[in-house]
Amino acid sequence: MSSAEVWKTWEGRVIDGKFPLRQWLSGSDHSAVFLTERPGQPSQKFALKLIPADAGDADRQLARWRAAAQLSHPHLIRMYETGRCGQTLLYAVIEYAEEDLAQILPQRPLAPAEVIDLLPPLLDALSYLHGRGFVHGRITPSNILAVGDQLKLSTDQVTSAGEGNSSRRRRDIYDAPETAAGIVSPEGDLWSVGVTLVAALTQNVSFADEKSQGDPNLPATIAEPFRGIVRECLHLDPKRRCSIAEIKARLQPTARSVPAASVEPVKPSKPVKRGPIAAALIVAALLVAVIIFYSRGKSVPANTSAPVAADQPTTQPAIQPAPAKTAPAAAPSVTQPPASQATSSQPPAPPKKSASSQGGVAHQVIPEVSPSARNTIRGTIKVGVRVEVNPSGKVTAAKFKSAGPSRYFAAQAMKAAERWEFSPPVVDGQPAPSTWLLQFRFKRGSTQASSERISR
Repeated sequence: MSSAEVWKTWEGRVIDGKFPLRQWLSGSDHSAVFLTERPGQPSQKFALKLIPADAGDADRQLARWRAAAQLSHPHLIRMYETGRCGQTLLYAVIEYAEEDLAQILPQRPLAPAEVIDLLPPLLDALSYLHGRGFVHGRITPSNILAVGDQLKLSTDQVTSAGEGNSSRRRRDIYDAPETAAGIVSPEGDLWSVGVTLVAALTQNVSFADEKSQGDPNLPATIAEPFRGIVRECLHLDPKRRCSIAEIKARLQPTARSVPAASVEPVKPSKPVKRGPIAAALIVAALLVAVIIFYSRGKSVPANTSAPVAADQPTTQPAIQPAPAKTAPAAAPSVTQPPASQATSSQPPAPPKKSASSQGGVAHQVIPEVSPSARNTIRGTIKVGVRVEVNPSGKVTAAKFKSAGPSRYFAAQAMKAAERWEFSPPVVDGQPAPSTWLLQFRFKRGSTQASSERISR
């Protein structure tokens, strides 16, 4: 049996007498994560991670977890409880996340706009850790998670910056080269950020030969400003790697590592010098205009300032009055009988329920998607947004019914949904509030939207 199959057989067990393993979520050869619940909170989801209790290091690992449980940052996964499971395993109860970046990348790379959204919370969480003397130690796509609409970084491998770890070994390209010597440092986290950026943009991290004596060669498809960021993160010498502040600076348009394409300024046109001939022509034209005006003055209405057509026949008025705009007839009230029944001796029949009484979409907005983001789509990305509409037809609140696999496309759908307008339903002759479910479907060639009114 594989490691995953072995771990799945643990479903249904209870850890430490109080944490039931409801469902296996993910795992590897040295860990497993299960869906669980905490006593007194049966309706709330939590995750429980199990790892082997290495001889001689179990107490140290529990101390690391206890230190991580004291950390508090909006972009760090919270750790609630830790302990032992027999003599062979350690457990940590942590915040539950719906998905991680490693689940998205096999399907598609991230668009540049999505990476721009990803980096600030990731860098803020790292800056918080480094400022308190900690390092993350294992930044990979699987440790960048989504909790609701927030991006968060895992905390179960956080360690002190000055703590040596002779048992630590380099697992893969995400670990900095010096990790092989047991060195864990903030500079190592920056290496991991660089590799994670390459993975997010290209779905491939085989660009670097781990045996190479020089800095890795980057894939040609990585564009600025990401290319400059990755290049400065992946120096073999940790002292040459860029800082978090330098990465943030490179994300600003004014601090690109390569100059933006130059745009030649538009030269102001030279003023035209009007000589005596030009001045004479202007005076002549003005005289002709005055003569035409007075010759046709009788046919021009006194209360209009509209221009007169020069070739208009003199037998017709110089300006035809614009047809009066006819206001649309107001829809009859549902309590008002039709005119044909007004003189009838029979009691009026109850009015038929018109379509407008149910409300409808008055103005829909399609999400704006950049071409680079659309090119990353494979299949269809679906996002559902539930909106609350007031009696005037404006959206007053919106929340995700289903956010889909991409924070970028979910954000674009939310921005569009908030700008929709509706014709409100009519209840007892008065406009009423309503609730709608908007469905957005993003495809490589198009974006589709549909709406459905739902009960409040």
